[in-house]
Amino acid sequence: MSLKPHLSISPAVQAALDAGRPVVALESTIITHGMPYPQNLEMAQNVEKVITDNGAVPATIAIMDGKFMVGTTDADLERLAQTGGKAAKASRRDVAALLASGQVAGTTVATTMMAAEAAGIKVFATGGIGGVHRGAETTFDISADLDELGRTQVAVVCAGAKSILDIPKTLEVLESKGVPVLGFGTEDFPAFWARKSGGKVDHRVDDAAAAAKVIALQFELGLGGVLVANPIPESHALDAGEIEARITAAIADADAQGVGRKDLTPFLLKRIFELTAGKSLVANIALVENNAKVAAQIAVALSK
Repeated sequence: MSLKPHLSISPAVQAALDAGRPVVALESTIITHGMPYPQNLEMAQNVEKVITDNGAVPATIAIMDGKFMVGTTDADLERLAQTGGKAAKASRRDVAALLASGQVAGTTVATTMMAAEAAGIKVFATGGIGGVHRGAETTFDISADLDELGRTQVAVVCAGAKSILDIPKTLEVLESKGVPVLGFGTEDFPAFWARKSGGKVDHRVDDAAAAAKVIALQFELGLGGVLVANPIPESHALDAGEIEARITAAIADADAQGVGRKDLTPFLLKRIFELTAGKSLVANIALVENNAKVAAQIAVALSK
């Protein structure tokens, strides 16, 4: 069986795929669960424009009305943005139930990768990947994103892993899954709001053509996904010590309120937004737009 019959690919995205033009997938949990309305809608529209301006076709992916939507209309984006946290958050385990029920759901990195591969899209831009949560040695809280990266042939451009995670353990799991981590212009693995995490990437690439060459060979060899780690622009990076203190406070709040599992990341992002007086949201938008730009450049290079 295949996921393909359950895709609804927009005419613009299908035309680009048929013609071999570059397409960049975008996830939708950042719209539904990543930030409040109307900033989420403005961000989604701006990110699509960044991709268009850099020569590629944007394909925002979401689950709506019993289908994986691959390429959304303005009305779809508005609906996702206004539904916000009331929408489901769709990871791999949720897909069948959500398609069957017809619910609106934002797709995570894992489910966006699934739909992108089924549609024939090779490049995907997101904010930061999920990974191994702090304390996972007792909670076993590890994102399905890491398994998906190990098996699904899509290149994911991100600003590293979210700073709320245990990044050293996340990098260890990526290594175990055989996922190459390419640093875009850096040897240092970024930490979402901060440009450095203390960890190192596997290989450095300095431009889109170099990244595309590795990605094309990875897929030709029948291997899994590729992670392209693209640091947040220096002008919007937050101080690593300051953000770590806010993360520690947010995690303590989550523990006190008994928040866990799939509710944990949205809770922490919201609490950090409050603790940084909104600076984390400004940084989040900047890094997503930067990742979209790099993803579009890589997709253009791959199409050649």
